[in-house]
Amino acid sequence: MTAAALTPDDEPEDEPGDEAGDEPRPGVTRSVTVRVPAKVNLALSVGPLRPDGYHDLATVFHAVGLFDEVYATEADTLSLTCNGEGAAEVPLDETNLAWRAAVLLAETTGRRAAVRLHLAKGIPVAGGMAGGSADAAGALVACDALWGTGLSRDELHALAARLGSDVPFALYGGTAIGTGRGEQIAPVLARGEFHWVFAFAHEGLSTPAVFRELDRLRAAAGEEAPAPGVDEELLRALRAGDSRLLGAALHNDLTQAATSLRPDLRATLQAGRDAGAIGTLLSGSGPTCAFLAADASGGAAVAEALSAAPSVRAVRRALGPAAGAYVL
Repeated sequence: MTAAALTPDDEPEDEPGDEAGDEPRPGVTRSVTVRVPAKVNLALSVGPLRPDGYHDLATVFHAVGLFDEVYATEADTLSLTCNGEGAAEVPLDETNLAWRAAVLLAETTGRRAAVRLHLAKGIPVAGGMAGGSADAAGALVACDALWGTGLSRDELHALAARLGSDVPFALYGGTAIGTGRGEQIAPVLARGEFHWVFAFAHEGLSTPAVFRELDRLRAAAGEEAPAPGVDEELLRALRAGDSRLLGAALHNDLTQAATSLRPDLRATLQAGRDAGAIGTLLSGSGPTCAFLAADASGGAAVAEALSAAPSVRAVRRALGPAAGAYVL
């Protein structure tokens, strides 16, 4: 099965003539739309710095119902446009991961990278929720469907891993353990659904800067980076679908580094705790803060309180886990 075929059961079937393998009709411009989720790291354990400049990681990825949509349309050249959440901060050239994904897929399959890509953003930019990686995964799936290249999920995974550490997970979605630099994915059983509230910060935060700060803090304290691992208690909570057990097990090694660079994040995390969140977490390298609620009403209360916090630009609620990149 290709990743492009990973459509949830509750999605309507494509209209006749929309399938990727159909011959184009004269005078009709073909287009494919892919929806791809944000992620939160339920646990993020950071090991030593590697010779290649990355850190060894052990993380539990969890896809949540905040989405970007990637539109791929037939064109004579490669172009990229964007609207929505943080669109003004999104590069529209070869530095964009979605652009690079289209080029990589074209080079791999021996065709010209001619496509008009459009990103409709719902995931915060530089927010620690892998929005850029989601767009890259979405572009891979959309161009694969549009061009009829028919790559398998494993082949798309290999390309995704070349683009970035978080890109492979965006193909799969759900809940999964990530190892290596995050690109090695192993699915994890997660029962039920979890209620999340996300607080977006006024400004983004550089992922490399946060990792450098973690290294600096460890060196200053004379600490050696531990071998990364995943807490069994967290995996047990996911298997049981136990929100309170999961809330107690959430962990992120990057929290101290991120709050060192952005002390305002401490106030955001405390505001969520005060509002009754049963788990609080920095999402990835930040600055988005994630709050686990016991149920929908608890999520509404947390969201209302965070909306009044000076350190918060916007608040979004979402359920997890969510499906990975799929064609609409």
